Amino acid sequence: MTGTGERAAVVTGAASGIGRAITERLRADGVRTLAVDRAAEPDDPDSLGVDLTTREGNRAAVQVALDRFGRLDIVVANAGFQHVAPIAEFDPDRWDELLKILLTSPFLLAHYGWKALSEAGTREQGGRFLAIASAHSLVASPFKAGYVSAKHGVLGLVRTLAVEGAEIGLSASALCPGYVRTPLVEAQIADQAKAHGLTEDRVLSEVILARQAVKRLLEPAEVADAAAFLLGPAGRGFTGAAVPMDYGWTAR
Repeated sequence: MTGTGERAAVVTGAASGIGRAITERLRADGVRTLAVDRAAEPDDPDSLGVDLTTREGNRAAVQVALDRFGRLDIVVANAGFQHVAPIAEFDPDRWDELLKILLTSPFLLAHYGWKALSEAGTREQGGRFLAIASAHSLVASPFKAGYVSAKHGVLGLVRTLAVEGAEIGLSASALCPGYVRTPLVEAQIADQAKAHGLTEDRVLSEVILARQAVKRLLEPAEVADAAAFLLGPAGRGFTGAAVPMDYGWTAR
């Protein structure tokens, strides 16, 4: 990304995986970035530990960024988790937690950050809101009712933000990756290998990546590169867009 100047960002779910990679990329590109997660990184002075399932936690993420950087140009809503169970056995409490972190938190970040993002809209690159929405915002998989429902919802939120934000110079987009090599996915591979009696390589191609045309995991840095593009000068026109990054999963 070029020409970022003194832009400032909030990235949620920043302690590992995609969130960590995006945080590192933005900082490397000169964007002052508050890394938000449940537990603050002890060696990172620009890290904040809050509970994003609460209004207070989301409000704090925005306010601390404003206090620390004096402005807020970018919000990256990435925090999330997965729960797998059939509908009849899906714990309603887990449903509630999934929607809080995957859908309500992005809304609250936009709500509390709206004034600052509208001020960013008067600057050269404008205000930016990016949701890491997953291929599951475009398609469904069995046993993932909470995750799929929330990701579909966040895509609707992004489109609404794009429409309402047009007048204030705010663009909003959703990056929709397929499976990414994160600790969560790697644990799923090991568990599925034991359950199916297959090697991890076969589980990866025949189970985890069965719907992808290309049987390969994305790397977190690749997702961060795409995020940097969408948040950079060339990405401004992607407002209201869902950008698949899924090796052909949603092309089928």
